[in-house]
Amino acid sequence: MRYQISGKQIDIGEALQTHVKQELDVVVEKYAERPTDAQIVFSKSGHESVCEATVHLSTGLTAQAKAHASEIYAAFDACCEKMEKQLRRYKRRLKDHHRTRAEPVELSGAASYILASEQGADAAEPESLQPMIVAEMETQIPSLSVGEAVMQMELAGAPVLVFRNEGKDGLNVVYRRDDGNIGWIDP
Repeated sequence: MRYQISGKQIDIGEALQTHVKQELDVVVEKYAERPTDAQIVFSKSGHESVCEATVHLSTGLTAQAKAHASEIYAAFDACCEKMEKQLRRYKRRLKDHHRTRAEPVELSGAASYILASEQGADAAEPESLQPMIVAEMETQIPSLSVGEAVMQMELAGAPVLVFRNEGKDGLNVVYRRDDGNIGWIDP
């Protein structure tokens, strides 16, 4: 598995990198059969250390975890526990999808935009109806089954996921509803 361990405005020593690789290897190898790469980012938030981990699996799924603690090692350990809990929770699903999927998930490119929000109720009337684009990025749209899309959305902790439905070859959306259930839009 490839590791990318970095720190935002803090130095990451060799001892911490070794600790991260050893501990994450144990967790990921236990629950996921073929992980491809992991990105771990350490940062400071006030007096707390923050650890964010993202692990990409060969099935195309992505598991993410984030934790805060007063010390950097404790932040990583808490993040690692969250990752282990996610992977343990979805182990059966991951194995079932792994058996039925012979090829890795196909990804297609798309443009992603961040739009400026209105600044409160007393905001000035906009000059045009065109929204102001704050950022433009490339994103990937995976080809998944509906079950895999729901699992990916839950693993990522995202409120919504756009995917290409393998069964019908069209764009679909799954999202978390206010009542806690999952919604699926199939145009």
